Amino acid sequence: MALVLAPDPPLPTWLSALDAQIARAPTFFDGRPVLVDLGALPSTTADVAGFLRSLEERGIRIIGTEGGHPSWAGVEAWGRPFPSAGKPGRPVEMPDEIAARAAALPEAPKPAPGGDATSLVIDQPIRSGQSVVFERGDVTVLGSIASGAEVMAGGSIHIYGALRGRAVAGLAGNGKARIFCRKLQAELIAIDGVYQTADDMPAALIGRSVQAWLEGEQMQMTALD
Repeated sequence: MALVLAPDPPLPTWLSALDAQIARAPTFFDGRPVLVDLGALPSTTADVAGFLRSLEERGIRIIGTEGGHPSWAGVEAWGRPFPSAGKPGRPVEMPDEIAARAAALPEAPKPAPGGDATSLVIDQPIRSGQSVVFERGDVTVLGSIASGAEVMAGGSIHIYGALRGRAVAGLAGNGKARIFCRKLQAELIAIDGVYQTADDMPAALIGRSVQAWLEGEQMQMTALD
């Protein structure tokens, strides 16, 4: 399973925000393959290869890029660029699985007239190896999230089944985001860079309906049943 980073200009500001996230969750990228979506960068962006090197210097393991401009020299050092999917909230998998599973992956809703969609509803389970990223708002999953799967949202996450994989809310610095699930069996939950792994979660809450939120820099969790 690969995580997508989608930088936007100006890059120094974006890198500063990334550094702040890493400071709050220093092990978040450890051992995780990352795909860098360069589609939001203008074709005139200078030294994109240097920018990718700066990500690796931060301990981010890049397995490929997408959306790169042909004029950017040196980007090919990070592998063959993947074709850009051109839609928000796209799932990203390991390279050898993309073609085989693309048709079954959830898609973001079409924008409503006069504005972009600010919520995503997924009416099927998220299977192991799938990753759903929706940065503009809340994500609601009507099924379960399997072990090895991941949902990341700019807002809150609502899961009407079991959460066995990862749920990451508040991607864009939204400390008011919350995570709700019908059955907590998660590998990791995170809100605005503050996270808990399975080993950190209170044993009394495992298997129960739970909500999680932040109070300052501390994550709070409580049962809903």
